This record gives sequence, structure tokens and C-alpha cells, in this order.
Amino acid sequence: MRDMAEILKKDDFKRVELLNLVAKKGGMRNLSLDQLIELDKLLKEKDYGNEKKTDKSKKKLLKQINIEIYKRHDTAIWKI
Repeated sequence: MRDMAEILKKDDFKRVELLNLVAKKGGMRNLSLDQLIELDKLLKEKDYGNEKKTDKSKKKLLKQINIEIYKRHDTAIWKI
């Protein structure tokens, strides 16, 4: 049981750390592709169901992250 609590704390810490990088000037460009993918995973796992505004912000941020991942992953289509 304690191991699960430690994992949650690590995930929470990592999620907040990555969100702080996004919040800085430059936004998503501050993160590598791997960090964006990790943030996407961590945000999807976090439940904000009881906080309506926060859940709405989460969904909006997930859209932005997915667009950025797509841009970086499929760079060939953006060079046209």
C-alpha cells in the first residue's frame, strides 16, 4: 500500500513539474517530445471530476499537447 502512495507522489510531483515548464514563457516548446508524451499520460490519469473548471482546463490542455505531439512526430507533413 505504501508503494502505491509513493508512486502517486512521484507522479504528482512530475506532473506539476512539467506543468510549470509549460506555464513558463515558451509554453510547450520548453518540453521535449518525450516530456510531452509523459505529461499527456499523467494528465489523463489524474481525475479532476469533482472540479468542473479544472477538468475543463485539463481537457483543453490535453488537446494542445496532442496537437504539439502530432506536429513533432509527423514533421514531414509540416515541411510542405
